[in-house]
Amino acid sequence: MDVAAELSYEGKLERFMERIEAGEKIEANDWMPDDYRTALIKLISMHGISEIMGALPEKEWVPKAPSLRRKLGIMAKVQDEMGHGQLLLRVVEDLLAPLGKGRDDIMNDLLNGDLKFHNVFHMEAPTWADAGLIGWLVDGAAIITQTNMLGASYGPYARALQRICAEEVFHAQHGESIILALAEGTQEQKNMIQDAINRWWPSLLMFFGPATAATTGSSKQDITIKYKIRTKTNEQLRQDFLSKYIPRVLSLGLTIPDETFKFDEEKKEWIYKQPDWKEFKKIISNRGPKSQSRLQLRRTAYKEHEWVRRALS
Repeated sequence: MDVAAELSYEGKLERFMERIEAGEKIEANDWMPDDYRTALIKLISMHGISEIMGALPEKEWVPKAPSLRRKLGIMAKVQDEMGHGQLLLRVVEDLLAPLGKGRDDIMNDLLNGDLKFHNVFHMEAPTWADAGLIGWLVDGAAIITQTNMLGASYGPYARALQRICAEEVFHAQHGESIILALAEGTQEQKNMIQDAINRWWPSLLMFFGPATAATTGSSKQDITIKYKIRTKTNEQLRQDFLSKYIPRVLSLGLTIPDETFKFDEEKKEWIYKQPDWKEFKKIISNRGPKSQSRLQLRRTAYKEHEWVRRALS
């Protein structure tokens, strides 16, 4: 007899929390509370779709990369990101199945504008320095976020992240290699890096989300911590990112485009000018500089490859 099936909802929830507190992994077929399933679906769907949409700014640079070696490197990175997206969408499918939904619902939500993807992938990447900075700092921020969830209570996600995080390390090294080559080049190339940092700085701060749920009216970060999907808050992750990368940025003779930026020795934290969180909400609502053009690219690809989906099904 299934003991869990005989318990009341309160009993099931108590047993569920006991398992999480004990460090057990929750699997796709296990009982889980609705808000846990919902939080996972939102988080992993956004992560998976962001991997796919995040390949698009760098895809634009495949034909324009300055050498064959760089072209092969960025092509390999684009392929990896698409693979990460497919892996994560497969994880979400198992969570959606009991609700009578599947991958088509995820893609339709994206193409209809109902599923958000990461703020950074709505932005422009006009120079080769932007392509390098995406790999170096954007993927660096992703590593900070994703390694925080390697011990996630949901087993399938935690296992997928093992592979994804390992590959993201190579992506960050790829971006760093581009930036270092430019930093050792002409003054024009160094200026190109600084211009890219000036453009990307607000987006990098926004990457981790607002410090408090009150800023956006969302309690997602509280739920993910409650259920041990992750362990750190948005602000703790942002501070980890700044501590790791600011010394590296400054060591290249680059500057941070924020006159208030400093490290508070007493509080042991970085002080910075808050980005415009209204602008953040606008961007992730598909009103960013490249939101619609990249969504249209996905719509076209999804329509043109419908025959492949039909053949597979």
